[in-house]
Amino acid sequence: MFPENTGHRPTEHAITVHHPTPIAPAPLVPVQPANVPAVTSIVLPDGRVITGYAIDHIRPEPVAVKPLVSRTAVNLALGGIGFAAVCGGLVLLTTFIAALAALVQQLIILAAVVFGGFIVVQVLTATGQKHGTTVNIRKAVIKRNHFHT
Repeated sequence: MFPENTGHRPTEHAITVHHPTPIAPAPLVPVQPANVPAVTSIVLPDGRVITGYAIDHIRPEPVAVKPLVSRTAVNLALGGIGFAAVCGGLVLLTTFIAALAALVQQLIILAAVVFGGFIVVQVLTATGQKHGTTVNIRKAVIKRNHFHT
């Protein structure tokens, strides 16, 4: 373990040894387990002694008070009310959409009737009138050729 080329001989070193200190056991106190009842002795009137475990009567656990209406029934009722409200709104929405579609249809028909009437009026009145410059030849006078009307 020591290097040989140093020229020193190993010397005795003080070695410290640690010994574990034993822990003294804690004093044990006899404890009655929680689920085992204590031993009881009873002296009868004739002098006999009866020793045994005292057993308590089994008491039923108190019954939890149930509400008059269960939570599930309340939740279902509230869900039904909400669903009915939504359905009523959807019925109103579809009614509104149907009324709007009928209004658009009526406006299209009205536009077609008005536009068609305008076209008919233009066609019927166009045969009686001609637009442009009208020259009445009968009243024209041409002086060079001595053309008189």
